[in-house]
Amino acid sequence: MPHVNIAGATLNQTPLDWEGNFDTIAQAIQKAKEVQVDVLCFPELSITGYGSEDLFLSYWYPKKALAYLRKILHLTKDITVCLGLPCRIKETLYNCMAILEDEKILGFVPKQFLAIDGVHYECRWFTPWKAGELTHFDVDGSSVPFGDQVFEKKGIRYGFEICEDAWRGSQRPGYRLRDRKVDLIFNPSASHFAMGKSEQREILVRESSKSLDAAYFYVNLLGNESGRMIFDGEILFASEGKIVIKNPLLSFQDFQLLRIPFSPEKTPDLPVYESRHDKNEEFTAAVSLALFDYLRKSRSKGFVLSLSGGADSSTIAVLVAEMVKRGINCLGTALFLRKIHRSEDIDPKSSLPDIVNKLLTTAYQSTRNSSPETLNSAKNLAESIGANFYHWSIDEEVAGYTAKIETALGRSLEWEQDDIALQNIQARARSPIIWMLANINQALLLSTSNRSEGDVGYATMDGDTSGSISPIAAVPKDFILQWLRWAENKLGYSGLQAVNALQPTAELRPLESRQTDEDDLMPYPILTAIERQAIRDRRSPVDTYLILKEELSLESSVLKRYIAKFFSLWSRNQWKRERLAPSFHLDEFNVDPKTWYRFPILSGGYRKELEEMENLLD
Repeated sequence: MPHVNIAGATLNQTPLDWEGNFDTIAQAIQKAKEVQVDVLCFPELSITGYGSEDLFLSYWYPKKALAYLRKILHLTKDITVCLGLPCRIKETLYNCMAILEDEKILGFVPKQFLAIDGVHYECRWFTPWKAGELTHFDVDGSSVPFGDQVFEKKGIRYGFEICEDAWRGSQRPGYRLRDRKVDLIFNPSASHFAMGKSEQREILVRESSKSLDAAYFYVNLLGNESGRMIFDGEILFASEGKIVIKNPLLSFQDFQLLRIPFSPEKTPDLPVYESRHDKNEEFTAAVSLALFDYLRKSRSKGFVLSLSGGADSSTIAVLVAEMVKRGINCLGTALFLRKIHRSEDIDPKSSLPDIVNKLLTTAYQSTRNSSPETLNSAKNLAESIGANFYHWSIDEEVAGYTAKIETALGRSLEWEQDDIALQNIQARARSPIIWMLANINQALLLSTSNRSEGDVGYATMDGDTSGSISPIAAVPKDFILQWLRWAENKLGYSGLQAVNALQPTAELRPLESRQTDEDDLMPYPILTAIERQAIRDRRSPVDTYLILKEELSLESSVLKRYIAKFFSLWSRNQWKRERLAPSFHLDEFNVDPKTWYRFPILSGGYRKELEEMENLLD
């Protein structure tokens, strides 16, 4: 009976870190040999990293990747290794898997379908391969098979679907592999993280193993590779319509290896994996790992955060604390500190709060419009997690800016006439001093905007939008509010009790005005409902209204007003979204024009479409 030990290895790689990427691959191969793996599959574009962007367009970059493939070749004695890299044939670049065995290249398999939706722009760099075609690729004078092909190891036939290949329904290569009687299909992927996506992959892998009449092995990249996209490092193996094994996701390790004995005649004698999914836990794990990778790959010394005591900044403070806790639990304190380049100035015997104190500096920057409740909320949270906490007033700075413009204009500024300017100057006055603290600490300044604010421009440019990275810009405010309650109860952050008792407010108008975010905008769940129709599903104002009229218990005039406000503010504030700090992709969609939704900076602002909505008869 044919039998092989197969394994998948997920990798946390970085574009242009050639030696670092090579070392991680080499360690994984060595580990595979130690546990007697016969065939080891790495993820898509594992040599270069998936997030190389327009580096793929250069001629030297694929050549460099091929040079490192030659180095890896020397590590493949007595093992078969499959790994991804870009390959250029004349003027055309392909996204390929290279199959190496006993220090020889058996062949290259190029990707047949390219991901071009959402965060993916593969057609900018690569060309899809045509099914059934086979040519040859010259490597050091040797002619290597290149194209649609299958391979054999110890009597077991195997082939590949590369990431997007598997999601193309009846066109997917897997059906042709089934016709070619393969026993095993590998799916090396660079599939970005999104809450709920792991469950979709489980369905794909489980159903593929049944419909393709072959065992199915899925291997994904790991970590915040190059700034925005996060990879969860998922490894899945399914046979006969059942998921047999799955690894823990979003690890802080450089790689994970999952080995399984395989025979086409018998399902491995392992318990069937029990699927469990929780979006709050997925969000927490993903942002914690993304912050860790962003910190270490940028070689920054820590984080600085303007902690207002409100929901957004409090969420980010807790996520940094979770980064430290989860990183230490996964790696141990000494290795965690070494990876973030702080092993020389932080004692590995330090307590968790003491390490958080060294890595997270917060400041409550009050004005006369700030309340004692938000000060108390910020201070208690910072103390509860161990963060360094400062408190200062910016009234003097605000007064100085205001006095200068009043002198120039020859009049006093009044709230009735100058509301937006008087609000914004407070947010902007906070920015220079918190940036100064970040520069002194050689730290990353964390921006606190969420997706709901990005939708409607409810943020001050060069104020609360200032930052090196915006960790929660891809999730809506109503998700944040429920997550904070979950974090208090499930993760044990008692310091969130005061935060969760507050109603979201910018605290930029005088306290007697009782300013709240939802009074300024609309209820957050309604904003999110409109956003999903308008942005995620790309519907017109009329269609958005007709759908939500059936879903929401609102008077027609109120719903129309909210929809008109959303579309008008969305159009007006595209320039803000163009300037927001880089953000992590976390949900099924986001509003970052770099990674999901492009929109013209200047437009007619849906005037005609909103007029059509207003004229609808109820």
